[in-house]
Amino acid sequence: MAVSIRLRREGALNRPYYKVVVADSRSPRDGKFLELVGTYDPQKPGHNSTLKLDRIDHWLARGAQPSDTVRSLIKKTKKAPAKAAAPTG
Repeated sequence: MAVSIRLRREGALNRPYYKVVVADSRSPRDGKFLELVGTYDPQKPGHNSTLKLDRIDHWLARGAQPSDTVRSLIKKTKKAPAKAAAPTG
Protein backbone atom coordinates (compact mmCIF):
# COMPACT_ATOMS: atom_id res chain seq x y z
CA MET A 1 0.00 0.00 0.00
CA ALA A 2 1.42 3.38 -1.03
CA VAL A 3 0.66 6.02 1.58
CA SER A 4 0.53 9.74 0.84
CA ILE A 5 0.11 12.87 2.94
CA ARG A 6 -2.21 15.20 1.07
CA LEU A 7 -5.00 17.76 1.30
CA ARG A 8 -8.68 16.87 1.67
CA ARG A 9 -10.96 19.71 0.53
CA GLU A 10 -13.73 20.91 2.77
CA GLY A 11 -15.65 24.18 3.08
CA ALA A 12 -18.20 25.92 0.90
CA LEU A 13 -18.16 26.89 -2.75
CA ASN A 14 -15.47 29.56 -3.31
CA ARG A 15 -14.43 29.22 0.36
CA PRO A 16 -12.03 26.26 0.46
CA TYR A 17 -10.66 24.83 3.68
CA TYR A 18 -8.37 21.83 3.74
CA LYS A 19 -7.53 19.07 6.17
CA VAL A 20 -4.09 17.49 5.89
CA VAL A 21 -4.58 13.71 5.94
CA VAL A 22 -2.56 10.54 5.63
CA ALA A 23 -4.31 8.31 3.09
CA ASP A 24 -3.81 5.38 0.77
CA SER A 25 -2.72 6.94 -2.52
CA ARG A 26 -5.45 4.99 -4.37
CA SER A 27 -8.34 6.44 -2.32
CA PRO A 28 -10.25 9.45 -3.71
CA ARG A 29 -9.32 13.01 -2.69
CA ASP A 30 -12.18 13.35 -0.19
CA GLY A 31 -12.42 9.63 0.56
CA LYS A 32 -11.29 7.40 3.39
CA PHE A 33 -8.07 8.35 5.20
CA LEU A 34 -5.84 6.82 7.87
CA GLU A 35 -5.15 9.85 10.08
CA LEU A 36 -5.86 13.57 10.28
CA VAL A 37 -2.56 15.40 10.83
CA GLY A 38 -3.43 19.07 10.34
CA THR A 39 -5.43 21.83 8.68
CA TYR A 40 -4.78 24.52 6.06
CA ASP A 41 -6.87 27.64 5.35
CA PRO A 42 -5.54 29.34 2.18
CA GLN A 43 -7.76 32.41 2.63
CA LYS A 44 -6.39 33.29 6.07
CA PRO A 45 -3.44 35.73 5.93
CA GLY A 46 -0.13 34.96 7.61
CA HIS A 47 0.42 31.60 9.30
CA ASN A 48 -2.59 29.69 7.99
CA SER A 49 -1.87 26.05 8.82
CA THR A 50 -1.67 23.81 11.87
CA LEU A 51 0.28 20.58 11.56
CA LYS A 52 1.11 17.76 13.97
CA LEU A 53 4.78 17.56 13.00
CA ASP A 54 5.48 14.58 15.26
CA ARG A 55 2.82 12.49 13.49
CA ILE A 56 3.93 13.70 10.06
CA ASP A 57 7.52 12.67 10.89
CA HIS A 58 6.17 9.29 12.04
CA TRP A 59 4.47 8.71 8.67
CA LEU A 60 7.42 10.05 6.64
CA ALA A 61 9.70 7.58 8.46
CA ARG A 62 7.38 4.80 7.29
CA GLY A 63 7.59 5.83 3.64
CA ALA A 64 4.62 8.19 3.21
CA GLN A 65 5.02 10.63 0.31
CA PRO A 66 3.79 14.22 0.89
CA SER A 67 2.14 16.11 -1.96
CA ASP A 68 3.94 19.23 -3.23
CA THR A 69 1.62 21.56 -1.30
CA VAL A 70 1.93 19.57 1.93
CA ARG A 71 5.73 19.49 1.55
CA SER A 72 5.64 23.29 1.30
CA LEU A 73 3.40 23.58 4.39
CA ILE A 74 5.72 21.32 6.40
CA LYS A 75 8.71 23.45 5.42
CA LYS A 76 6.91 26.69 6.41
CA THR A 77 5.70 25.23 9.72
CA LYS A 78 9.18 24.01 10.68
CA LYS A 79 10.60 27.45 9.86
CA ALA A 80 7.89 29.43 11.75
CA PRO A 81 8.77 28.40 15.37
CA ALA A 82 12.40 29.49 14.80
CA LYS A 83 11.16 32.89 13.67
CA ALA A 84 8.79 33.19 16.67
CA ALA A 85 11.56 32.25 19.14
CA ALA A 86 13.99 34.86 17.79
CA PRO A 87 14.26 37.91 20.08
CA THR A 88 12.94 41.17 18.66
CA GLY A 89 14.39 44.55 19.28
